[in-house]
Amino acid sequence: MTLPIEMLVHYKAWANQRVFATVAALPEDEATKPRQTHFGSMVHTLNHVHVIDRIFQAHLEGRSHPYSSRNMPTHPPLQELWDSVTALDRWYIDYAASLDEQQIAQDVHFHYVDGGEGMMTRGEIILHLVNHATYHRGFVGDMLNQTGVVPRATDLTVFIRDVWKQR
Repeated sequence: MTLPIEMLVHYKAWANQRVFATVAALPEDEATKPRQTHFGSMVHTLNHVHVIDRIFQAHLEGRSHPYSSRNMPTHPPLQELWDSVTALDRWYIDYAASLDEQQIAQDVHFHYVDGGEGMMTRGEIILHLVNHATYHRGFVGDMLNQTGVVPRATDLTVFIRDVWKQR
């Protein structure tokens, strides 16, 4: 039986690919254009998701990370960000596949970048990352709509129907 977290990390990678492909098809100034949104642009919003994914990767590996906030002052070029996201998505897919039920339920203790102690199971961390990315893809979808581009569906149900059940 495939564990649900394996499906979730595959879903996240699939949704990332769809969103990045749509953003990459825009004129560069649209992808980085300042907008009325928390992280200021599509690329900077996608960078925030990646920073959080990196932070929690370090937590899962029991090591420190270089981040002191939930985003960086600037973001890399979109292609560089995509290359890094792709590699990290692959890491999470491999990581999830390596876990057994006992490891999924194992507590991970960490420090939040804005202060305070945290503790979540490995499975809860992965669920958080999938939900977090979905939440911020919604912001990017709204910004895409502002450019006149209808975002491609990235719903879990679409992934299950079109990809997961077709394997």
